[in-house]
Amino acid sequence: MATAIVTGSGGLIGSESAAYFAQQGYDVIGLDNDMRAYFFGPEASTRPNAERLAAAENNFTPLDLDIRDREAVERVFAKHRPQLVVHCAAQPSHDWAAREPHTDFGVNAVGTLNLLEAARQHSPDAPFVFTSTNKVYGDRPNLLPLEEQDTRYELPTDHEWFGGIPTTMSIDQSTHSIFGASKVAADVLVQEYGRYFDMPTVCFRGGCLTGPQHAGAQLHGFLAYLMKCTATGDPYTIFGYKGKQVRDNIHAHDVVRAFHAFAKAPRAGAVYNLGGGRASNVSMLEAIAKCQEIAGRELSYTLSDQARIGDHQWYVSDFGDFERDYPEWQLTFGIDEVLRDIYEFNAERWTAGASVGR
Repeated sequence: MATAIVTGSGGLIGSESAAYFAQQGYDVIGLDNDMRAYFFGPEASTRPNAERLAAAENNFTPLDLDIRDREAVERVFAKHRPQLVVHCAAQPSHDWAAREPHTDFGVNAVGTLNLLEAARQHSPDAPFVFTSTNKVYGDRPNLLPLEEQDTRYELPTDHEWFGGIPTTMSIDQSTHSIFGASKVAADVLVQEYGRYFDMPTVCFRGGCLTGPQHAGAQLHGFLAYLMKCTATGDPYTIFGYKGKQVRDNIHAHDVVRAFHAFAKAPRAGAVYNLGGGRASNVSMLEAIAKCQEIAGRELSYTLSDQARIGDHQWYVSDFGDFERDYPEWQLTFGIDEVLRDIYEFNAERWTAGASVGR
């Protein structure tokens, strides 16, 4: 049986990857040490996902391992010599990264280096899939000639990037946030191992990746957290841009299907944007309206004038190059289906918790 190593296997994309590849017949080794609980508090813990996976998938083995521990990573790769590596572990928040830059860089950049080098030594032919981020472009998208509309900011329809931002956008001369900078370092390392050592690596620069298993918190995972606050009655704060900032959103299942497409026909040093694109994007104000309709109750929210440093005013992904290279892949969830899936999976648990809290 082929072996896959999945890092961050208790997180949103990691747990989806672990379950998916286990069902594809891989023996999946999941690396996770629940640092999300350290980042965002116990409510954001990935432990429930890990426990659910271990109970549901016979060929899933969880390991409590910190990817910053180079020797521990080396031992795992030497023992299992995987045929696939899916790297999802990360510190994912702009704001949190500024609190502990060393921790952020250690997880995002040094941890990625540890995995790449272990893969080079023990599994150089294994496809190495890295979950990067659109934050590698920094705040450069904010320089686009955006027009203010009633519920969103938008590009003119005749703009060359109206269909989405391509990978040709520069990552230079922009503010990334500390988080964005550490992900740039990891992204470039993944590319370099692919090009320099001729390894089958890919960076997927994600927009907003989401889904029902997303443990949304105020500092990360806005769509899941927004739906949670709507369902429970907890207050929500919108940071900057009048709530008209636009994000494209892609369901975790579609993300992992893209991983699989690459794994079946890998390339060296590949880079793709991946998100909801024009088929699945929404502004904060539009997302609130959709959440209220689905949950059947109003959200209590406030608008802050202060946008987060390095945050995007408008971001829609152009992933046409991936569609051209892997034409068998396509989106299967739109924004409404994403939101409904999040709500239906979590509503009973969220409302029960809210009742207990009162």
